[in-house]
Amino acid sequence: MIDLPNLSTEYLIMFGVLVAVLIGLIIYAVVNMVELAYVMVRKKPLYRHGIGFKNKLPEPYIQILTSQFRFYNKLSNREKRFFEHRVARFIYDKKFVGRNGIVVSNEMEILISATAVMLTFGYRNYFLNSLEMIIIYPEAFYSRTNDAYHKGEYNPKIKALVLSWQDFLNGYDIANDNLNLGIHEFTHALHINSLTERHIGATIFGDTFIEITNLLANEEGLRERIIASQYFRDYAFTNQFEFLAVIIESFIETPEEFRAQFPRLYAKTKQMLNFNFAHY
Repeated sequence: MIDLPNLSTEYLIMFGVLVAVLIGLIIYAVVNMVELAYVMVRKKPLYRHGIGFKNKLPEPYIQILTSQFRFYNKLSNREKRFFEHRVARFIYDKKFVGRNGIVVSNEMEILISATAVMLTFGYRNYFLNSLEMIIIYPEAFYSRTNDAYHKGEYNPKIKALVLSWQDFLNGYDIANDNLNLGIHEFTHALHINSLTERHIGATIFGDTFIEITNLLANEEGLRERIIASQYFRDYAFTNQFEFLAVIIESFIETPEEFRAQFPRLYAKTKQMLNFNFAHY
């Protein structure tokens, strides 16, 4: 004999679950529509950080950030907690591989991951799904991509970023020379990510890149003034990808000079990264 009261209860529970799921989907769709409209008008996401459990970095890791990563020290205490959480999650999400005798250390994981997190700190989605593995060499390495020695490269086919540890550290030794290997190579990964992903951050990055391209093409004399200023090193003019990587190096390292010399280009770069913090 069928137990009708129990059957009715089960149906009510199932119905309640379905209603809850439906309401959740409707809310999610509405929030997405609102955010898309907000992004179109304001050129930035509705919010950057989610609510929930935050991973905690061990104290020795925090000491590395405090002593060796200047950007971290520019953040408020609240922003530092989000930054630490993201660094912990990034380390967990990526595979770090040492080559030519390199043993991957805590310092390597922290500083390399902090570079990626810094560049994506203006977005909600910071994992860079176009990147799965980070390969570390002690110094410049031979690359089969063009039969030459490289200090760093990003290979989208195997989703790998390759770095010379010596040159990565050199990038942070001088804070204002606009030459930072980690920022440069992660910008390439971020650029490719913007072409393959569909989240809000990728959309803002990709759309702003188009705006920058149009700005250079349409603002009379801007390209000539950029070249004449010698503010961006010559390598920037290799192609659009390298230009973007170089201007983001400059944006991070010498924002005041960048803003003073090329205010509209600076504003577009700030918009691209959604850098509304750390005095940018």
